[in-house]
Amino acid sequence: QVQLAESGGGSVQAGGSLRLSCAVSRYIYGYACMGWFRQAPGKEREGVATIDSGGTTNYADSVKGRFTISQDNAKNTLYLQMNSLKPEDTAMYSCAADRFGGCYIGRRGFAYWGQGTQVTVSS
Repeated sequence: QVQLAESGGGSVQAGGSLRLSCAVSRYIYGYACMGWFRQAPGKEREGVATIDSGGTTNYADSVKGRFTISQDNAKNTLYLQMNSLKPEDTAMYSCAADRFGGCYIGRRGFAYWGQGTQVTVSS
C-alpha cells in the first residue's frame, strides 16, 4: 500500500511563502500523475497543480505565477512552493498520485491520497 504524507502547512500573513512537502512511501519515478489539491470550508475540492512523468506541469489559473510544483525522485517527495500567498489560498491542501491515466488540473480520481495539511493565510 502506497502512503502519502503531507507537511509544511501553517499560518502566514498575506504575501508570505510556504513550501509543502508530500513524502511517498514508495519509489515515485514513473508515476503518470502527481498533484496538489485544496479544499476550503464549504467549497469543493479543486486542483492546484499537477506534474506528469515527463515533468510537464499544469496549474490552476488562480495560482499561476505564484505556485510551483516539483518532485525529487531520489527523496520520493513531491513539493509545492507557494509564494505571494493570499487569504483566498486558505484551505486544506492534499497531495495525490497515480501510476496510470492522464494528468490535468481537472482530474479528481487518483489511486492514492494524503491526509492533508492546513494552510491559513491572514490579511
